[in-house]
Amino acid sequence: MPDFSTLMLFAAAALVLTATPGPDMLLIASRSISQGRAAGFLTYGGIAAGTYCHALAAAFGLSQLFVTVPAAYEAVRWAGCAYLLYLAYKTIRSQATAFEPTSTIQRISGIRIFMTGLATNLLNPKMALFVLALFPQFIQPNAGSMASQMLVLASILNIIGFAVNGAVILLGSQIRNRLRAMRRLPRLPQYALAAVFTGLACRLALQSRN
Repeated sequence: MPDFSTLMLFAAAALVLTATPGPDMLLIASRSISQGRAAGFLTYGGIAAGTYCHALAAAFGLSQLFVTVPAAYEAVRWAGCAYLLYLAYKTIRSQATAFEPTSTIQRISGIRIFMTGLATNLLNPKMALFVLALFPQFIQPNAGSMASQMLVLASILNIIGFAVNGAVILLGSQIRNRLRAMRRLPRLPQYALAAVFTGLACRLALQSRN
């Protein structure tokens, strides 16, 4: 395990990174507004699980594939674009409105929301390259296995991310309550979520490997 000073330095970097608005925060916020607090936390749970997967992939050298084989990077990138556009289409086509009264999110819906967060994270090759570039800087050769150190760093990133995105989720749920009270344009959050998926797809399509 890395020493305390190394972990604190990584935690400071993680705080700056997670507090900077990005695609994950946008997705979490839109889920919270359109489907409520539980959906926001489930989305973050999927994203956090994806971070662990990327950390393990970097530890075992799988993320290096995106650097050495451009075709692999492109395949994952376009698969991510197609998936996000599919989510946008499904969101628009859904007949249920965002503010329909429900006691809890149904189990299958909760699983789908979690898996959407996980899939959008895994299908973003930039995330793999980010972990590959950042995490090894805080790995100490004599502090244990690389995989265990990567998981420790991923846990720190996820804990800090939970605190930052938790505030975003609570704010999003407050916005949702205000919109619900207005009783106007009940499908507006639904359209906004679809727009977020479409925007993320376009961003992924236009981004480069550098």
